[in-house]
Amino acid sequence: MPKKILVIDDEKSILDSLKGALSDEGYEVKTALSGKEGIHLLKTFLPDLTLLDIWMPEMDGLDVLKKIKSIHQDHEIIMMSGHGTIETAVKSTKLGAFDFIEKPLSLEKLLVMIYNALKSKALKSENSELRNKVDQTSELITVSPLMKNIKTLITQVAPTSGSVLITGENGTGKEVVARNIHIHSKRSNQPFIEVNCAAIPEELIESELFGHEKGAFTGATQMRRGKFDLADEGTLFLDEIGDMSLKTQAKVLRILQEQTFERVGGSQTHSVNVRIVAATNKDLISEIEKGNFRADLFYRLNVIPFKIPPLKNRIEDIPALTQHFVEKYCEQNGKPIRTITKEAMECLLLHDWPGNVRELKNLVERMLILTTPDQEGKPITEETIKPLLGDTTNSSTHPFEFSSSLKLKDARQNFEKQFIIQKLKENNGNISKTAQSLGIERSYLHRKLKAYGIETH
Repeated sequence: MPKKILVIDDEKSILDSLKGALSDEGYEVKTALSGKEGIHLLKTFLPDLTLLDIWMPEMDGLDVLKKIKSIHQDHEIIMMSGHGTIETAVKSTKLGAFDFIEKPLSLEKLLVMIYNALKSKALKSENSELRNKVDQTSELITVSPLMKNIKTLITQVAPTSGSVLITGENGTGKEVVARNIHIHSKRSNQPFIEVNCAAIPEELIESELFGHEKGAFTGATQMRRGKFDLADEGTLFLDEIGDMSLKTQAKVLRILQEQTFERVGGSQTHSVNVRIVAATNKDLISEIEKGNFRADLFYRLNVIPFKIPPLKNRIEDIPALTQHFVEKYCEQNGKPIRTITKEAMECLLLHDWPGNVRELKNLVERMLILTTPDQEGKPITEETIKPLLGDTTNSSTHPFEFSSSLKLKDARQNFEKQFIIQKLKENNGNISKTAQSLGIERSYLHRKLKAYGIETH
């Protein structure tokens, strides 16, 4: 489909000339002799680009430009003028024009401008789509009070520039929380750069973080920017920071303190404005005591702490997460969306989930990949789920029984009640310790005890 161009000019000869030339180049062109006519055509013709004359009677080009931008802020406009001045060009670009060209028009120069403007528009559209996809994959799916508290905390701290430390078991969603902090921050239009500190060899971590100069080491054939440099004005997510060496920790601490760094093999100091969000599955206090982690870096990072509870402590999220993953993978593969039977959901609720949300996500993906043609569109049953879970849902793991006729709500409550009783026994009836081991507030545990009629001594 040819790209559409709208030309607005009060000189008919220019309109006819541009329409002929641009039509020959494969564009679909419509013209307007006034600003008002052009604005009307904009709404019906829906052009990809507008060529707009500045000097016109009744409504000049700058006023038309403002009006078009109020209707379609992202619409690309090239301004034309036979009385061009630097001041006019600057004013039009400040108002949102893509570029400015003087009359008499050079067709060759104009075609280059049009090509660049349309390319810019395509890139903006692509970036917007990618951002929407990232936002969708970063959505926090939850109904549990624990994770709702996390969501509330995100909205509170995201607009600030404070460093964040996210702790929790592998697969609990630490990266999703980090991305949400960035998405809701004032840096959301800037880069979100991720570094997995555990996946990069020790000898390469400094180059990865700070970059290197040409010739800094064997194989450094050209200068390379590091992650701190790439994340300037944005957010740097240091995942598994507990696996970072003490030497690298010292350099990261310096950047946090001074917001400056040098590339490997270089002496020039570079300044950056980076927000750090770090994550780890380790107990950093314990690592500090062992001498594996710097206390000063910990307190620099731990300005705003997030502790993500494991999935077994928020089983009420399992139905919502499962349905979300089912819908996601069915849509990605063009398959009809499937529902989940009550018995199948009971199996999921009884599983220990040592791999947390990541394990659930992988299980759903594996299950849908293994779907046979005769199963497509049909409900997911207990018979489908059980072989994928292994034997971790049997009665030796959970000593309480579930009837096959039990409703999902009752099954979930039964499991939760027994789980709380088990945790109380492990902690000798101590409410504070039990709440801590469950990852919930003491007051919330009291409400659960009252609701389930659990007596404590």
